[in-house]
Amino acid sequence: MRKKLNQLGYLSWIIGVSALILFGCSSLRYELFQSNAFDLAIFDQVVYLISQGQPPISSFIGFHILGDHATWIFYPLALFYKIYPSVYWLFAVQAAALALGALPTWHLARQAGLKENQAIVIAFVYLLYPLVFNANLFDFHPEVIAVPLLLAAVLAARLGHVGWFCLSIFLVLGCKEVLSLTVAGMGVWLLLFEKRRLYGAIALGAGVAWFLIATQVIIPYFNSAEATALARYSYLGNSVLEIAKNIVFKPGLLVGRVFSLDNLEYLVLLLAPVIWGLSPQGIKPLVGAIPCLALNILADYPPQKNLLYQYSIPAMPFLLLAVISSLAAGKGWLQNKRAIILWSLVAFLSLAKFTDFAGQYLESIDTWQATKQAIAQIQTKGSVYTTAHICPHLSNRKLITFTNRDSPPADLNTFNYVLLNVRHPGRSNSQEFAASLVNKLKKNQEFKLKYQRDQVYLFVKVA
Repeated sequence: MRKKLNQLGYLSWIIGVSALILFGCSSLRYELFQSNAFDLAIFDQVVYLISQGQPPISSFIGFHILGDHATWIFYPLALFYKIYPSVYWLFAVQAAALALGALPTWHLARQAGLKENQAIVIAFVYLLYPLVFNANLFDFHPEVIAVPLLLAAVLAARLGHVGWFCLSIFLVLGCKEVLSLTVAGMGVWLLLFEKRRLYGAIALGAGVAWFLIATQVIIPYFNSAEATALARYSYLGNSVLEIAKNIVFKPGLLVGRVFSLDNLEYLVLLLAPVIWGLSPQGIKPLVGAIPCLALNILADYPPQKNLLYQYSIPAMPFLLLAVISSLAAGKGWLQNKRAIILWSLVAFLSLAKFTDFAGQYLESIDTWQATKQAIAQIQTKGSVYTTAHICPHLSNRKLITFTNRDSPPADLNTFNYVLLNVRHPGRSNSQEFAASLVNKLKKNQEFKLKYQRDQVYLFVKVA
């Protein structure tokens, strides 16, 4: 018993240090003005609006946040903003969720029969999986909250705790509508392979029901359209039901998409960090990963096949479960603990994007101080027009949008503040476009130039 408590104490330190590192890295990226309007500023804005008792209608997308992905988890997250509105709450929740995934991973390893030191190694494998670091670094996405919850749900099912299982599933479904497919996939695995019929039925039923409710009722009601991500599957149809129908009755549409070099590369990189621990004897948990992998493989959207982003996060818990099952059966290429840690370290160093802090994240460092000083001049909640990278620093307001040379604003007088960085104009912009906006504002009698330094300009509406 004392040894177990010592192991848990050691694991707690590992989780705490990991959470601090993750939080520090995402915060540093944000402070270096490398975060984006999509998606960080959107989420920060809607959580802020909820905390203020206002409808969470983002000015970036133009509709209620429930019309995006039926993500109701933003409502409880807004409780943090009631204490103090800050985007750092989102970074803290994300870092804590990802780090805490190591705890149910350890318990699942022990429950499967692995020794305590083996379970600690598996916790390290989880924390060193490159997707954990990369997803945390790429702004904030609520689906990361589902990672420890999915692992906790499996643990609850194996321990026979139906209440905790239902609570975990309920929270997972609130993180993003598409996670309902992962929950349903987990239900199939629990039902057919784990022989947890009650838990499998609950997960399968809840997943299918929420997917239909979210995609056919909630999202169309708040968005007046189907889910925006459907455009990534337009070759299969124009609606969720049409896509499902064509997948079943026109499988020929999938052949050219599934068997491609892009998908092969994606699967190789996804599996590489844990390939040493996969075996036919432990492969059954991967049934739960099939919905996520299928969505990414079928998508006509390159980021979904890239470990830099969060799209593969729902598959990760089941990869870990497959590794645990293999080791519990005495299978897997590697059995030595040091070899496993070494493999995980090599995978992390090869695929985690920590090197960006010494490269692309420093591209706009020459205007960093000027940008910070300009932001400090904006002391009201008035409307703002600025670059995509600056938006997350000013999104605690009702109206804010970002510059885009392909869709300039119809009327600049709509805004109380215009903040531009001509030297680093951001995505979908050019220095010429930013300079033209500066010249236009200088001639506009409705605005005055309040701040200028290092080609950073802040214009304030006079009246």
